Amino acid sequence: MNVGRPVAVVKRVVADLNVARGERMNIGRVVAVVKRVFADLNHDKRTVGLIVIVPLLFMLAFGFAFQGDVRDVRVLVVNDDNGGGLGNASISDRVIANLDTATLTVDSATNESAAVAEVQNGKAYAVIVFPTNLTETVYGTAAQPPLAAQANPPGIIAINPQAKVSIRVLADKSNTEVSRAIITAVNAAVLKTADENGQSQRLSVDTTGAIYGLNARFIDFFCPGIVCLAIWNLTTLLTLQAFVGEREIGTLQRLFASPLRESELVAGYSIAYGTLGVMQAGLLLAVGVLLFNVIIVGNIILAFATIALLAIVSQALGILLSSVAHSQREAGEFMPFLMLSAVLLSGIIWPIEAIPVWLRPASYLIPTTYAVEAVRSVMMRGWGLSMIWVDIVALLVFAITFLVLAVIMLKKRE
Repeated sequence: MNVGRPVAVVKRVVADLNVARGERMNIGRVVAVVKRVFADLNHDKRTVGLIVIVPLLFMLAFGFAFQGDVRDVRVLVVNDDNGGGLGNASISDRVIANLDTATLTVDSATNESAAVAEVQNGKAYAVIVFPTNLTETVYGTAAQPPLAAQANPPGIIAINPQAKVSIRVLADKSNTEVSRAIITAVNAAVLKTADENGQSQRLSVDTTGAIYGLNARFIDFFCPGIVCLAIWNLTTLLTLQAFVGEREIGTLQRLFASPLRESELVAGYSIAYGTLGVMQAGLLLAVGVLLFNVIIVGNIILAFATIALLAIVSQALGILLSSVAHSQREAGEFMPFLMLSAVLLSGIIWPIEAIPVWLRPASYLIPTTYAVEAVRSVMMRGWGLSMIWVDIVALLVFAITFLVLAVIMLKKRE
């Protein structure tokens, strides 16, 4: 037995006891620290506001934005059913009357090709086609049999139990939530019509066709949105922190002491962070395609160009916000607002059609709304520049506005 080891243990225990006895926590000092923290907060109104306002805004925004169902989705009806000579007893009329008008805005079209063309141009979300002789095929007669008139309520016609016929729904499935709401509404209308007859119809809804997004999954809808969200947040934050950091260490003042002009500095940042944004987008899209098999129907270069434009908008906003932030901590305080607005109001996760009508105008004040719609349309619908030019123009307006304001604010601040 090594006598030195027990002695070392005893010495250590005694030393620990001495430390504990000599460095016992002083409640008074703890209270002093607490008072100091609250005193600092009392002089920092911005942080106090964030502590109180941000959680409240998150709760209100999530509550309002995510409480609604899809509303006011325009669909076109092509009704080739001649009613079988039954007048207002036709099945097509009943189904149309039972469609949920809160979810769907129902308009008629003269023929299927014209209706499909409107969906392809982004003017509607789906076409509902009632086939020729639908009513006659299901009922198996062009007139009401005498016995059926006795067994059923007035105006209700006996159903041919052998009849089988389908109502076709051709939807734009690139927006998975909207297309699901349309199909649900049509199915509900058909079931309600069957219940009104008091017996089961041999009537079905064929939803296998799609104008866009055939076999689309939620990840196909989600990927373009998450790419734009990443570029929006990362580029804005990096630019904001870079400018604030350079101002804190005095680099920015030295730059402006040189012949470098404010517009040249902003242009340089635009090119640099625009390039970084494209690289980030390429990485995210590569992951989406290779790991999740995300659909890319259109021109991937056009999608990249749109994302690069969003990166320019983001870095310009970052420079603009840097004129307000005085430190790195204050720069980080902008991120909850940027993230919240983009996630809730830009259609990244929840479609704009499901946002309450009174809140929808706010979506079009956010650049990511236009970027997400454009990139998603290119990737899932195969649209070209002629179809997304409105979104591109909107992003250009944001970019020019933010860049001009950033230059002006830099001149004033420096």
